[in-house]
Amino acid sequence: MARSEATPVVVTIPEPELSGMAWVERYPGSNSLSELEPAFQANVRAFIEALKAAGATVRVASTYRPEKRAYLMHWSYQIAKKKIKPNKAVLRIDVPILWDHSDDTKSIEAATAMSKYFKTLHLGTNPALRTRHTTRQAIDMNTTWTGDLTIANKDSSVVTIKTEPRTGMNKELHAVGATYGVVKFKWGIKDRPHWSSDGR
Repeated sequence: MARSEATPVVVTIPEPELSGMAWVERYPGSNSLSELEPAFQANVRAFIEALKAAGATVRVASTYRPEKRAYLMHWSYQIAKKKIKPNKAVLRIDVPILWDHSDDTKSIEAATAMSKYFKTLHLGTNPALRTRHTTRQAIDMNTTWTGDLTIANKDSSVVTIKTEPRTGMNKELHAVGATYGVVKFKWGIKDRPHWSSDGR
C-alpha cells in the first residue's frame, strides 16, 4: 500500500499586538505612478503631462495601497471618529492587530494617532476597505495653478479654465480629466485629492 510522505505544513500565527503607531509603517503604500495598473497609468501620465504643460503644479500623494494598509486605514478612522466601538472592529487573521485595548479611551487614542499619520481624519467618508487604490486604479494628487489654465483635452482640443477654485476641485478640470480616463471622486469634498478610473 502506498504511503504518503508529505511533510506537514507548519503555520506560524503571530501574537496579536495592540493598535497604535507601531502599525503605521507596515504594509507600506506607494506614490509612484509606475505602481498603477498599466492602462490607468498611461492615462494618468498623459493627464499630468497636460497639467504641467499648462503651468499647473501637481503633487502626487498616493497611488497603490495594499489591502492590509487599507484595512488599517479603514478601522483606525472608524474608531477614531467613534463610528464603531473598538471591540466591534472586524479582525483579520493575517493582520494581528488588537483594536480593543480593554479601555475605550486608550483604544480611541491609539486609533486617532494612526488616523492622523494616515492623514484620514479630515475625510468626510470612511477610507474604503475595497478601494481603487488596492486595484492600482486610483491616485491622490493635489493640483494648483494661478490665473487662467489653458489645457489640452485628450483629443488635443484646448480649453481655458477661468473659474475657481484653482485646484483639483475645479469642475471644469474634472471634465478635462475625464477625457483622459482619470475621473474625479464622485462624492466631492469628502475626498478632495482622489481621482480614479471610475470616480470611486
